[in-house]
Amino acid sequence: MSILIPIFSVVKKEWRIMLRYPSWFISFIIWPIIFPFGYIFTAKALSGMESSSLAQFQSIAGTTDYVTYMLIGTTIWMWNNTMLWSFGSSLRMEQMRGTLESNWLCPIPKISILFGYSISQLLMSLIYISLSVLEFMIFYDFKFVGSPLLALLILLVSVPSVYGLGFIFASLVLWVKEANSMVFLVRGIISIFCGISYPLAVLPSWMKPISKFIPMTHSVNALRAVISTGATMDDISGEMLFLIMSGIILMLLGLLAFFYTQRKAKTLGSLGHY
Repeated sequence: MSILIPIFSVVKKEWRIMLRYPSWFISFIIWPIIFPFGYIFTAKALSGMESSSLAQFQSIAGTTDYVTYMLIGTTIWMWNNTMLWSFGSSLRMEQMRGTLESNWLCPIPKISILFGYSISQLLMSLIYISLSVLEFMIFYDFKFVGSPLLALLILLVSVPSVYGLGFIFASLVLWVKEANSMVFLVRGIISIFCGISYPLAVLPSWMKPISKFIPMTHSVNALRAVISTGATMDDISGEMLFLIMSGIILMLLGLLAFFYTQRKAKTLGSLGHY
């Protein structure tokens, strides 16, 4: 019970700040519309007037609905991007505000601070994804061929791997004191290797094995299979197993990274360094 109080105190604090400055909601409305548009418009322009390119896309991707294909990829990418910018730099932001040291002196498990941020960010992500699906239905004629509940299950199973990476990222940022370049690096790797706008079959042979080790590749593949082609749980069992195992591994690595950073900061006295 002692760890739950600081966790929900952080959640409460974050939501009070967001409700006090609600301009963030504007971006939640705009981004789902404009971000995928560039990919979709480019794909439509480059495909030309003939249908041969669409047939080739179907032979590789298993569907002719390239719009939904890209919407799924860009939404998962944006989820990771938001997580890296907000949750991944949460401890650094507290440090820049001058509140991290006082929070660190509280007689509470320090990991509860990150757990509080992760829950707050997860709630924000659920709002973003829900708004995205609604706007996709309005502006892009988005339809579920498969089960929406199975798609939701895939997202839930993806959570540990996403936020395990966030724990690692938040700990590293506390060390290097700078988040921008690391965010650009990680999200760039995800956008290239996870195939957010194209099938992985078009990647060079040396890149394909690397993409298979990134959890978000399996999240995107499973969601595309369920939403676009109506795949069942049996069809995506391999993707789900990988997400479960990678989630456990990344969460453990994230906790180890945080505890190591906590001990190192205490030893060096670098917690308050700007």
